[in-house]
Amino acid sequence: MGRQQSNQRADLYSRITDTIIAELEQGVRPWVRPWTRPWNSGSATGAITRPLRHNGQPYSGINVLLLWSEAIARGFASSTWMTFRQAIELGGAVRKGETGTTVLFASSFMRKETSETGEELEQDIPFLKSYTVFNRDQIAGLDDRYDDIANAPVPVEDPLIRIGDAGRFFANTGAMIRHGGTAAYYVPARDYIQMPAFDAFTDDGSYVAVLSHEMTHWTASPHRLDRDLSRYAKDRSERAREELIAELGSCFLCADLGIVPELQPRPDHASYLASWLEVLGRDRRAIFTAAAHAQRAVDYLHHLQPDLDADHGEDDGDHNHGEVAA
Repeated sequence: MGRQQSNQRADLYSRITDTIIAELEQGVRPWVRPWTRPWNSGSATGAITRPLRHNGQPYSGINVLLLWSEAIARGFASSTWMTFRQAIELGGAVRKGETGTTVLFASSFMRKETSETGEELEQDIPFLKSYTVFNRDQIAGLDDRYDDIANAPVPVEDPLIRIGDAGRFFANTGAMIRHGGTAAYYVPARDYIQMPAFDAFTDDGSYVAVLSHEMTHWTASPHRLDRDLSRYAKDRSERAREELIAELGSCFLCADLGIVPELQPRPDHASYLASWLEVLGRDRRAIFTAAAHAQRAVDYLHHLQPDLDADHGEDDGDHNHGEVAA
């Protein structure tokens, strides 16, 4: 990677991390704002979803956070985004004076190199680039055919039916979920999730949000995604990183399940905010790494489901036995 490309990547990491830090310093968790102020509340359904590409495919990872945050900050009602060229190809045009939003595309390419011994080797070279998209609210002239595809009405389901689907989703994972007590946590040593009684939650959606958080921790097991939790209880930074992953995983999964929880801060969120600020201040890539791990966790949970149709991918150690992940 050349010096210029390396500097561009560092600048992207810094700019995006600075934006998230600014919100955390105000006590705002930017990844939960789609529920506290739904950006598509003007729609007939009021549903929450991930940001969508022009073809209806959902964004993933760090791009979900970027587009959620931008939509709320600018008051966009639509969840659909597209490039300037895509808008033209679909018969529309970005309105004069509109400014776009930066999203990221990460991939890699193979390059052949010759070693000192003359052996030809293939090296996988990662790269990160940015491009600009516009919200559908910023675009005029899209024809009715596209409107039918992009904004087709979503059937309004009874909330209990949606919760029932979420219950089946969790059951399909095979996770051991116990109920009782007053705390929610995952126990790596015994590989089970502990939840308070269902009736202890303010609403069904809140139960799903908390269980989604703990299910994200559950994916860390060595025979699943193998995220190292051995330092969770001993190292404040490692604990903050894992909790950030679980927090993002819960948001991504609730959006996928169509769940809108009645959000109430957990007692430990104040300390987590301080820890997240400390981690993000030291490591400009931490939010990107956490979003990537959260995406992998949610993808893993989706792949445990029967009849998986959707592709949730993005185009563009020893455990601490006896300790728990909250």
